[in-house]
Amino acid sequence: MSEVRTKIIALKNFMDEQIIGQEDLVNKLIITLLADGNALVEGAPGLAKTKAIKTLASAIKAQYNRIQFTPDLLPSDITGSDIYVAEKGTFEFRKGPIFANLILADEINRAPAKVQSALLEAMAERQVSVGGKTYELPKLFMVMATQNPIEHEGTYNLPEAQLDRFLMYVKIDQPDAESEKKILKLVRREIAETAVAAPAALDVEDVLQARREAAEVHLSEAVEEYMVQLVMATRHLEKYDPRMAGYIMYGASPRATLALDRCAKIHAWLQERGYVTPEDIRAVVFDILRHRIILSFEAQAEGVTADDVIARILKLVPLP
Repeated sequence: MSEVRTKIIALKNFMDEQIIGQEDLVNKLIITLLADGNALVEGAPGLAKTKAIKTLASAIKAQYNRIQFTPDLLPSDITGSDIYVAEKGTFEFRKGPIFANLILADEINRAPAKVQSALLEAMAERQVSVGGKTYELPKLFMVMATQNPIEHEGTYNLPEAQLDRFLMYVKIDQPDAESEKKILKLVRREIAETAVAAPAALDVEDVLQARREAAEVHLSEAVEEYMVQLVMATRHLEKYDPRMAGYIMYGASPRATLALDRCAKIHAWLQERGYVTPEDIRAVVFDILRHRIILSFEAQAEGVTADDVIARILKLVPLP
């Protein structure tokens, strides 16, 4: 095992101890980080979404900023703006909170589309344009946006174009009884200041090296064809199930194929394998496709979800 993979796995194990009952969230956050992407996390309040991204940032020696989205937030509150400096008689750009390594966009659906779109350029191109000038964001950059599925009053649905910018859309549930007991014990230890010591923090270069190593994981032609056919099935499901095809208005974009390729390789790398299997693809396919499939009114009327469609596709598309 390479030295950097040992560090990443130690980080994952530490986060699993701190974010109890949310192993899937921890795994998907690390995959998103190594894939140079952004994650949208949906879950009820109190499920350690904020703690997860803060723990990740502290373990990477990375700059972390939290942006609380509210209805009165302005785009410049995120990106920054030109400020007139009277002493110099000139305008100077003052960077906003988006200029950090890891960003928590908390309750992103609380702000209107104009504010949400302020993230689009940063997420897609790793830069911010203000006053006709372009400012580069750090090489290590990731946005974790959260949204609350319980409350809908005073919220704004994210546009499909912005949803597609998220590498993964992760849904998390309440912990079970056993995990709840572990959470109690963890909080008591933290209050008594006897929490588990964190592993040695990773440098930004460690993360970049991990990305390079994961990119070298082998993907055979047969597994690549399987991956492509999964995405094609979201666009032409009539080839497999004519009735189910009526549930999809628009299938996944090419970003889905690219995301599956990157994330499946990282999943295999974390499992200490130098090659991708269909199980690696199936491990990440729901988080990659669920926000890229636009359902028809018929599907919504019958209570069919994107996850239902993906599960059906996995049964219909033959394994290599």
